[in-house]
Amino acid sequence: DETSDNDLTPFNFYFSNSSLNLDPAEEYNMGHKQRGLALIFNQDYFYWLLGLGARSGSEADRNNLARRLKQLNFEVRCYDNLKQVEILEKIHEAAEEDHSDADCFLLTFMSHGEDDHVFAHDGKINIQEITAMFKGDKCKTLVGKPKIFIMQACRGDKHDVPVTQCDVVDNKVNEVVVDASSIHTLPAGADFVMCYSVAQGYFSHRETVNGSWYIQDLCELLWRFGNTLEFTELLTLVNRKVSMRSVGNARDPNAIGKKQVPCFASMLTKKLYFRTNK
Repeated sequence: DETSDNDLTPFNFYFSNSSLNLDPAEEYNMGHKQRGLALIFNQDYFYWLLGLGARSGSEADRNNLARRLKQLNFEVRCYDNLKQVEILEKIHEAAEEDHSDADCFLLTFMSHGEDDHVFAHDGKINIQEITAMFKGDKCKTLVGKPKIFIMQACRGDKHDVPVTQCDVVDNKVNEVVVDASSIHTLPAGADFVMCYSVAQGYFSHRETVNGSWYIQDLCELLWRFGNTLEFTELLTLVNRKVSMRSVGNARDPNAIGKKQVPCFASMLTKKLYFRTNK
C-alpha cells in the first residue's frame, strides 16, 4: 500500500514525554568555582624488555598541552615516565578527590598503544581500567559532568594513503616517526568523550622536535577557539586540520606522503564550552 502525504504528519509518530522537553542548545554547567583537574601522563621512554622506542618530541606535546589547559583555567598535573602501579595510583587518587566545585575532568595519555591498552614505563594499562574509575558509581562528584580522555598513541599498522596531491609537513627540519601498535575505540559511559589521535588501524605521526601532529593542532585550536567554540565542534576542526598534513621527511621512504585522521567518540549529553569566565 502506498502511504499518502497526509499520513506523514508529525502527529503520526510516537514521541516519549522526555523527548518533548529536550533543549538542543542546553549546555553543561561550567559555572562552578573551579574548571577542574587535568592530568597529563607523558611516556618518553620504556623498560628495554618491552622493545618500545623512545618517543622524542613528546615532551613538547606535554608542555604545549599543559600551557593551553592552564589558559582554560584547568588545574594541570603532569607526570613523566611513571610505572604501571604509579600511574594507577595517581589516577585512583584523582578519582577519590572531591570534584563538587569542578566543572569537569580531563586526562591525557601520551604513549605507545596496543589493542585496548596504553603503555606505562614498565607495561600495559587497560584503558577501560582508567575510565572505570570515573564512572558514576566510583566518582559521584563527577556525575553529570564532562569527563574528557585524550589518547595520543598509535592505533595500527597502516598509513592513510592520500587520494589527492599531498601537502607538506609544516616543519621539514623534524623527522616524522610513528607511535607503536594499535588501540581500539572504547565506550566509557554518559558524559564521557574519548579523543584519539588517529582512527583505528592507522599510524599516529609525531615530529621528533615539535611533537605529535594531533597535539600540535589540538593545542593551536584550543588557543584560537578554546573559549568560544563548542568542544566537539573544535575536535571536528582538529580532525580537519590534521587530515590536511602529510609526511614530508622520514627515514622510512614508504611513509613519505602518508596522512592521518584523528577521531573522537562523544558520549556527552549536552553542549560543552570552556568559556574563560573564572
